[in-house]
Formats: sequence, structure tokens, C-alpha cells
Amino acid sequence: MKKKITIIGAGNVGATAAHWALTRNLGDIVLLDVMEGIPQGKALDLWQSGPLDSYAGTVTGTNDYADSANSDVVIITAGLARKPGMSRDDLLAKNVAIVKSCAEEAVKHSPDCFMIVVTNPIDAMVHTAFKVTGLDKSRIIGMAGVLDSARYRTFLAEALGVAPADVNALVMGIHGDKMLPMVRLANVGGVPITELLPEEKIAEIVERTQQGGIEIVNHLKTGSAFYTPGLAAVEMAEVVLKDSKRVLPCAAYLEGEFGISGYFLGVPVVLGDKGVERILEFALTEEEKAALQESVNAVSRQMEATGL
Repeated sequence: MKKKITIIGAGNVGATAAHWALTRNLGDIVLLDVMEGIPQGKALDLWQSGPLDSYAGTVTGTNDYADSANSDVVIITAGLARKPGMSRDDLLAKNVAIVKSCAEEAVKHSPDCFMIVVTNPIDAMVHTAFKVTGLDKSRIIGMAGVLDSARYRTFLAEALGVAPADVNALVMGIHGDKMLPMVRLANVGGVPITELLPEEKIAEIVERTQQGGIEIVNHLKTGSAFYTPGLAAVEMAEVVLKDSKRVLPCAAYLEGEFGISGYFLGVPVVLGDKGVERILEFALTEEEKAALQESVNAVSRQMEATGL
């Protein structure tokens, strides 16, 4: 049976995610937004690319959650985007209400869906969706680590003059300034980056990764990144739909892993058709533990601010 993916929010991130899902031929796509005409127009434009890209599914634009019924995956991108001078936390008050409404409506029509939350601040927004939907922790995650790790890998590849696909690197923790790009685990074809780059260059890349979002916001002036965030969400969806058992860094709900409980935080997880099948836990250095605790402290403050 053909799979069904609903993307809530037809702005830059949502429409781009729909485009990536179409190019990967993942199934029928529903693009949903409260703005009349926007999802319909963008969906029609995307659908008409089918003959040029060998796409065999349908692309439906709608303002009605009934059209999202029985979705296998729901991706929430709806919300305000950052502008220069804004932190992700600045978006919390307004986006929590948006995500709450979207998540509640989505599960009414697709109670067995797997949910991916993209809206910022991601760690607090996935917490919000988890609380209001009642979904099992294995069926809801936040998109952050896939995006942050892609940025980290890109910057490392540039510095080393190698193909980005040959760089293995992991970013853990919050999707924000306190994220933790794991230096000791990063490698190129199995060779540690600490053997290939000077310490000061690695520190520069770590900082650029932590500031990767605002760097793009400062260039765009009127919005934030959307090409790679859209693809990162679709990458996660594809792994679940195809039961690929891939290991991806995602904001998953922790219950004792890494000594942390009760928070969604970026960690390496095994994804399959059952959702989060397990979290890959490993020993951290004291320095890494301290850095991860900073993420926990920041997420804790965000969660308090949601009021949930």
C-alpha cells in the first residue's frame, strides 16, 4: 500500500520538505496550511513536476485536517521563522500555541502516525507535541541533529578538501548555541579529525556549527534556513517509511540514557518502522557530560516556558 506523508505548514521549510519527499517518491503527499490558497497552489505546482521527475504519487494542498487522515508520517513545520537578532527561544511563546494546535488536530485524524517536529525551538516544541498528543515516545521526535550534523560534516569536509559523504560526525544536545558537536568521534574514512586538523581549526568549525542557523538568518534577513532543514525531516521520514534501521541524531525522549530523564534531546537513535527502536548510549567524557548538562539546563528552561 502506498505511504502517506502530511506536512503541516506550507512555508519555506514545509514546501521544500514536500519537494524533497516528491523527488524521493515516498508516497502520497498532503501539504496543509491555515492560509487559503497557499498549500493548494504550491501542491499543484509540485504535482505537475511528476512527469519530469517520474513521480507516481499525489500531492494535495489543503486547509482541512480531514485530508490528512491515516497519514503514516506527519511533519510539523508550521510556526514563525527567525529573523536577525532573534534567538530560537524568542519564538517559543508564539510557536508553542501553533504546534499545540497542529499536533492535536493531526493525531485526531492519524492516531497511529509517526510525528517529526521541525518548528523552533525544536526541543521544546517536540515536548509540547508529545504532551498534547499522547503519542508513545517511540513515535515522536524532533528534527535537529540531522541538520546540525550535516552542517558540521559540511564544514569539516571543506576544511579537509574531501567529499562530505565521507565525513562521519555527530552533534548531540539541544538545537541551539549549547549543542555539542562531538569532536573525538568525528572522522574521515575512519581517520579521526584530530589527526588531520589543528585544534584551533576544529574549535572554529565547532563554533560555526553552533552558530550555523544564525549565519544563514543574517544573510537572508527575512527568514531562516529551509533547504537542508526540509531535507533533514524527509530523511528521517524516509528511514521510518522504509524501515531502514539507520542511525540518525534526533531529539528523542530520554528515560535514563546518558544519565538524563524527562527531556527530548539530540542523541543517536536507531529509526525503523516502529519509530525510535533504541537509543545508542555510550560513555561520555567529563567534559562532554558537562556540555550535555548545559543543553539539559537550556531545554529545561524552554519546557518551563511552554507551561505544559
